[in-house]
Amino acid sequence: MKNTVYIYTRDLKRIFTNWAMIIIVLTLMILPSFYAWFNIKASWDPYGRTEGIAIAVTSEDEGSTIRGQHVNVGKDIIATLKKNKTLGWTFVSKEKADHGVKHGDYYASIVIPKDFSQKLGTVLQDRLEKPVIIYKVNEKINAVAPKITSKGASNLTQQISEKFVKTANGAIFSVFNELGITLQRDLPTIQQVEQRIFELENRLPEIKKVINEANDTTQKAGAIVSKAQAALPEVERLTADGAQMTQQLNTFLTKSDEVLKTAEPTINETLHRVQQRALGVQELKNQLMEKDIAPAEVNAAAEQLKGQLTKQIADTGEILTLLTDLNALSQQKVLSPVINDVKDVNTLLQQQLSDVNSLQQQTKNGDVPNQSVLDRFSSRTDQAVSRLNALTNSYSSTIVPAIEQAIKEAKDKTASANALLDEANKSMPDVSNVLSKTASGILLGQQELAKITKDFPRIEQNVHNIADKIREFQRKENIEDIINLLKNDVQKESDFFAKPVLLKEERLYPIPNYGSAMSPFYTTLCLWVGALLLVSILSVEVADEERFKSYEVYLGRLLTFLSIALVQAFIVTIGDLFLIKTYVVDKVPFIFLGLLCSFVFMTIVYTLVAIFGNAGKAMAIVLLVLQLSAAGGTFPIQVVPAFFQALNPFLPFTYAISMMREVVGGMLADIVRKDVTVLLCIWLGVLLVGIFLHKPLSKTSAKLTKKARESKLIH
Repeated sequence: MKNTVYIYTRDLKRIFTNWAMIIIVLTLMILPSFYAWFNIKASWDPYGRTEGIAIAVTSEDEGSTIRGQHVNVGKDIIATLKKNKTLGWTFVSKEKADHGVKHGDYYASIVIPKDFSQKLGTVLQDRLEKPVIIYKVNEKINAVAPKITSKGASNLTQQISEKFVKTANGAIFSVFNELGITLQRDLPTIQQVEQRIFELENRLPEIKKVINEANDTTQKAGAIVSKAQAALPEVERLTADGAQMTQQLNTFLTKSDEVLKTAEPTINETLHRVQQRALGVQELKNQLMEKDIAPAEVNAAAEQLKGQLTKQIADTGEILTLLTDLNALSQQKVLSPVINDVKDVNTLLQQQLSDVNSLQQQTKNGDVPNQSVLDRFSSRTDQAVSRLNALTNSYSSTIVPAIEQAIKEAKDKTASANALLDEANKSMPDVSNVLSKTASGILLGQQELAKITKDFPRIEQNVHNIADKIREFQRKENIEDIINLLKNDVQKESDFFAKPVLLKEERLYPIPNYGSAMSPFYTTLCLWVGALLLVSILSVEVADEERFKSYEVYLGRLLTFLSIALVQAFIVTIGDLFLIKTYVVDKVPFIFLGLLCSFVFMTIVYTLVAIFGNAGKAMAIVLLVLQLSAAGGTFPIQVVPAFFQALNPFLPFTYAISMMREVVGGMLADIVRKDVTVLLCIWLGVLLVGIFLHKPLSKTSAKLTKKARESKLIH
């Protein structure tokens, strides 16, 4: 051990007492750092400066007329790309683009053909044709540039597709939205039609019976006409009674002004009662909209809401009945707007009750109330309050005058009816002539009844089929839900179908630039290169080697090399951090792990040269080449050939790069411990080989080196 220290201290003394040697050693200490710094800085942010990668763009699109509107998608694409600075878009003719790509003026070209818009418009036709964008790339210019330009072309086609889908969906959902609004407006009519169809279905047996009876009685039509003629005196009496009835009705209507004075406060009071309950519902709604409300509180509020809404629905129903009866007296239907407003309020109240039932069912199941149902209930509540406010405010100015007008029209109508009945009495003699002529039409009636009897089974079956389909639809679907779906926001729905899935990226251990991400590789690589420089310039042999034991020579000179290598590592890591400002999370561990890498690498390279001489230098270079490909420094190890994947676990670079990456991005202690342990095991193994095999192996390699030196070609 004493001789080992002696050799080491003597080497240091010889270095510090020779100014030329000091310069050489300092150069060897600093030079490897340039290798790392230049490479890291050169690759600092290559994908952030892609605006210099020129891509020629040409649009030959002639446009197309779609449903009477001229469109030119190619022109729109050019306008979009002129605002895009991610790549060096250059707008030239097709001939210039082709020439430029071939001669390296442009890395790639994009050509939009003449029929691009025309083919895009075939989506509205029976025969679909996909439009094509022609993309050409010159791959011999640069290995990475084609990947970047291809990404730009792919993004362009994706943007066109998304815009097309969004536009098409927007048109479709606009139609759906209009349909939903129309259906909601016509919903009462649709429900009435459904009810009439069910009533018709129920009365089909009765209708069939009537038709059969009509067939049976047509033979007696002549006798019936005769009886009608005989009954004319009775008809005269009935018309006289009708005149008396209309007179009585007119008297009733004359007194209706007094009735109205009693009914008016009743309607007004009912409206105000409904309005007050609506305000109470609005207060309960505000409780439901609180974010932290418990399910039990939701259920309790829902019970109160159901009671309030049920009473409101009953009150508005009473108002509707009274207004409908009064409106029937009016020929101009002056109360129809008011009735429609009350119907709308009644419909809103029923929809609110449906929403409350949904919310109560969710809380019974232990679920949190659905926000969309809460929002819908809130909107309907506010609408109901607004409508009721409008009704109560306009009661005196609009509703009462309309009722008075209906009564007046009814009076006029009864007066007209009375006059008509008087005329009817005078026309009774003419009725006899009409009845006599009716007999001639009985035969025609019999023929038509025969046709009806023949067609009735088909009509009956069609009515049953329609009713069955309506019942099937009601079992499976709720038309109000469909209306709500169709009325959704057109823009949001078209956006959803254009991009139905969003990517939420969460970056673990983010590194802000590519150069910092590559610093573990380039720093590790420069330390190996630094070791190679040392063994290339400095001798591993001791001049008076015969004075010392083999392992003393090996260890003594190794300490000299390690001292210089550690300074190399310190310079490069400090420079990474403070000179070129490399991003490193754990800075102090970065320095110490860099020292460890240099310590291990120097031992490996020195041992190879100390044992095998110049052949050892070649081995160190070969090992460097293998590690460049198999250590996963640039590409993921999974994408390289199987041979290099098999080498990966046995290479020092694998563990050196791994632990340096940890401290750059954010250290996980277990990974660093594993990597440090493996590197120390490698170092210990190499050190033992050097100590115990230096003497026998160096003698063999010395003979080879001596013979090679005789050629005067190597030192």
